[in-house]
Formats: sequence, structure tokens, C-alpha cells
Amino acid sequence: MYEAFYKLRDRPFQLSPDPRFFFGSRCHKRAMAYLRYGLAQGEGFIVITGDIGTGKTTLMRTLFSDLSKENVVAAQLVTTQLEADDMLRMVAAAFGLAHEGVSKAGLLKNLETFLMARNREGKRVLLVVDEAQNIPPRALEELRMLSNFQVGEKALLQSFLLGQQEFRQTLQGEGMEQLRQRVIAAYHLTPLDVDETRSYMEHRLRLVGWTGDPSFSESAYAAIHKATVGIPRRINTFCDRLMLYGFLEETHVISEKTVDAVSQELLQESPHLGRVTAPGAQRGTFSESPVEQRLLALEGSVQKLQDSIFRELGMIRRAVAPPNPMDATEDK
Repeated sequence: MYEAFYKLRDRPFQLSPDPRFFFGSRCHKRAMAYLRYGLAQGEGFIVITGDIGTGKTTLMRTLFSDLSKENVVAAQLVTTQLEADDMLRMVAAAFGLAHEGVSKAGLLKNLETFLMARNREGKRVLLVVDEAQNIPPRALEELRMLSNFQVGEKALLQSFLLGQQEFRQTLQGEGMEQLRQRVIAAYHLTPLDVDETRSYMEHRLRLVGWTGDPSFSESAYAAIHKATVGIPRRINTFCDRLMLYGFLEETHVISEKTVDAVSQELLQESPHLGRVTAPGAQRGTFSESPVEQRLLALEGSVQKLQDSIFRELGMIRRAVAPPNPMDATEDK
């Protein structure tokens, strides 16, 4: 709606993760370096954690967009609360292997056959597990066991685990020692600071043809950072609404007053929101502003919608996937 008014080619602050808009902040560059280091090693687990909206999914989408140029067979799994056998079933499904009605022994055999075949073709196999904080310990153990598939000294499967901050605590739990020993690198994504928030906004705007219309005052950038706490997804949510407000008011200057007006609109829409905690803080030690509460509620809705879409796409992909030679493998 506001794109034509500001002469933009597209919406700069769309909510869906898009590799085109990847912004290399200090911490995101470091996280990407760890992921690429892991790919180069070709074994073990890489763990990336971060609070909701800090850019884990965009990070992986950006990496996946580059994998088409490399000899890597990659699959992504968005997890919920899965039992151990269900985890194996979901991993098999992610790689297009037979999984319905197959025993655990059959699942493992199918996976091993698939991994061996890719190895003979000179390809590496990567499994990306999102929302790893939802995985029960027994299911995590099944993932660890899959890393035991080897040819000589070469691992046949590598895994990247993405999760919220709670997953860091899970890894430190009792019984996780063997998994911790397989983690070759781990990194925690943090929010953007004030300067990075400005750079992030201008980066996305320039990608859609922004030449300074609308302009943002220095105080507006600071107010946007305060309202969003530097969380990329919250910045997108807030700034999309801010651009719409500017269009409706027919203004070409975004000032601190404009930011405050949008903040008040968000507050009026959800005056009932209760106390929630800031990213990374202990519950009860820090209360977010009402605007942050509204943004948190919106991003939670977006996260649920994305998870639902990922699950639906997974079922569609399995339903239309062509027969795989590995599907004939039966448990004897």
C-alpha cells in the first residue's frame, strides 16, 4: 500500500524470512562464520541459539540459498514435542525416505543406506533442526546416535541445531555429556544495538529502491530501537506499521513524534497485555514496555503461522514426492 507512495519496489519490512534481506550484523556474521566452519568440518553438531525474532531462520535460509552451489544435500526439520521414534521418522521424512509404518530398525537401515549412497556420490548430508528447545532428551539422543554413521573416519551426517535460549540450558542438563562432546561450535544471537538497528533498517530500505523518502530523524532511529529492543523481527513489525502510518498521514519525514504515535496505536490495540520479560532476562526482573508487549504478541502469532506453514509444506512435499529407491528397504 505504501510502496507506491514512497516509490519503493517492494515492502522493505516484510515479516517472512527472506535471504535477499539478510543483514550481516556483528553477531550474525559471526554466527554465519560458525555455520560455514561447521560445513567445512563436515561432522558433529553446530548449535545456534537466540530469542524469538533474532534471525535464526533467516540465517539458515541464507545459508541454504548458497548450498545449491555446493555438493551438499540438506533438509530442514521444524520440531515440536517428539518422542524418540517419531524423531527418526521425521528425519527420514525430511530426506524423502519411507517412514510410515516402518519399524525403528527399518528407519535406521533406510537412513544408513541413503547416507552411504550420497557418500558414494561425493555428497555431504546436512540436517538442520529448528526449534530444538522443544526436543525431549531421548529424542536428542536419537539425533546424537545418527552422528555415529561413518565410513572409515568420515561422518556421513552433520546436524545444525537451532533453538531459543532454553536449549542452552538443555545442553547443560544431566545425560547430555555425550551430545556436548559432539558440538564443535555454538553461538548465541543477541539483539542489535542502536547503530545496527539503523543500519539494518537502511539496508532493507535500499534493497527496495529507497533513496531517502521517507527520511528518518536521529531521534526516530533511537525511539525505534527502544520500542523494538533491537530484535530484527520486531523492527520489521514496527517499521512496517510506521511506513503505513506515514503513508496514511502523507508525510515524508519520520520523526520521534511519528514513532510515538505508532507506539500509542499499538498500545491502544492491546491494552490488556500483561507483564512479559525482555529477551534473555530472568522472568520478573525486567518488564517490557507496552509497545514491546504488543510487538512480542504479534511476533508470537507470526511464529505460530510460520511453524504451521512449515508443517503443511512438509506434508505436501511427502505426499507429492516421487518414489525413492531407498523406500524399498524393508526391515527383515
